[in-house]
Amino acid sequence: MRDLERACRDHGTFGVRWRAKGRWKPSFRFPDGPRIGVQRLGRRWGRVKLPKLGWVRFRWSRAPQGTIRSATVSREGGHRYVSLLCEDGGHTPGGHTVPDSAVGVDRGVAVATSEGDLFDRAFQSPKEAERERRLRRRLSRQRRGSKNRDRTGAALSTLTGRVRARRADFAAQTAHPLCTENAVVVLERLNTKGMTASAKGTVDAPGRNVRQKAGLNRAILAKGWHGFTLACQNAARRTGTRIVEVDPAYTSQTCFECKHVDPSSRESQARFRCTGCGHTAHADVNAARNTLSRGWTNSLPG
Repeated sequence: MRDLERACRDHGTFGVRWRAKGRWKPSFRFPDGPRIGVQRLGRRWGRVKLPKLGWVRFRWSRAPQGTIRSATVSREGGHRYVSLLCEDGGHTPGGHTVPDSAVGVDRGVAVATSEGDLFDRAFQSPKEAERERRLRRRLSRQRRGSKNRDRTGAALSTLTGRVRARRADFAAQTAHPLCTENAVVVLERLNTKGMTASAKGTVDAPGRNVRQKAGLNRAILAKGWHGFTLACQNAARRTGTRIVEVDPAYTSQTCFECKHVDPSSRESQARFRCTGCGHTAHADVNAARNTLSRGWTNSLPG
């Protein structure tokens, strides 16, 4: 009821839409923090006291820090998880330890910075991708509501959950050093939802290159561009870093040295050779430097 009230307050009573059954993970929250207790039973196990449920044992991953405000129990695949929302009393610093530092970031096949660093990681192995295709094929052929379909869905959720965990871990580990070492992190303002829209079109105006667009959409979503932005914003709360987003138009086609714009300057996914001055660089690094030059001036105080 609290979630519904907040949704109606933020989006309006008639603007609230229920999430589809297939896209919702069963979960519920205990908002009564003072009645929630946590005890550690050993090196690997602990238990949490939940209102109306009593003590529930769980696998100990990390100790809660601060005052517990709420607990959320969720189910993903064949496992159940409990997450504790704690208030640790921390505050965002008023300034960064290195106030004159800044870095530009380009998100593509790899995460490239204006300093020339490239961060990339494979989130799914070829065997896992093949198993996911088999599970999705099997799921599409099974009857809705059947026990076999539920088991297949649980196996698929477990497999994709590992991929999501790796993607979130990569985003957090990449965002942490960027925010720790720089007072300003400049990102491209990417409309991921619009970029991954389907190209099917309508009955009267069918789309073109639908299969190619679907493959591009999967590649964009697999890299987790929006999740990386959220990871940078979360890391910036503890370091005092400012996250600046700029217009990404022509950053990959503009030469950082002479500002010449030419689509043919990008010879390949990784190589950039300016047709005007002959400057050569990694294509993503060149785009990251253009991103930094657009955001650094606007982020200066005053």
